[in-house]
Amino acid sequence: MAEADEKAKLREQLRQLRPQRFTKDPFLHLLSIPQIREAKVITSYISYGLEPSTSSLNAELLENNKVVLLPRISHNSLDWVRWSGDFEDLEQRGNLLEPIGESEKDLSIIDVVILPALYIDKDGFRLGKGGGYYDKSLPLLNAWKIALVHEGEVGDDQLPVEPHDVSVDAVATPNNVRVF
Repeated sequence: MAEADEKAKLREQLRQLRPQRFTKDPFLHLLSIPQIREAKVITSYISYGLEPSTSSLNAELLENNKVVLLPRISHNSLDWVRWSGDFEDLEQRGNLLEPIGESEKDLSIIDVVILPALYIDKDGFRLGKGGGYYDKSLPLLNAWKIALVHEGEVGDDQLPVEPHDVSVDAVATPNNVRVF
């Protein structure tokens, strides 16, 4: 439980710093990463609030003929739903915009997972918002995982790690990509 308490404190500290770090940079440099360039099916998310912006990135992924799947909260985990790029195919759920439609049943088709984070440590472990949805969903996906964060949200330290935590393969800031 000590790790969970420590992570909760870190989340609060990072949330307080996020307004100073926020930028609407489009993360389009991800399109040149081989894993993304070669992928056919990519999960992404619709950013909100002070999260790294995905609107331009999602549009470019679709423009580059990628199949884009978006997460939908279901039974304390995530389902993945194909998205055409039409905002009419999304519905508001709290702060989130979630896709409407059938969930993808064959998760083996997913090549890349683009996901949000508050912070990434030196080993690629991610501090999320605390809901645990990605923690439950990532072990089900045999895909290359890249987290999006703002400058100053990648560290050379080590986060407290719990048994359910899954590391990412890479992290992207608005200007750089770091592969673990």
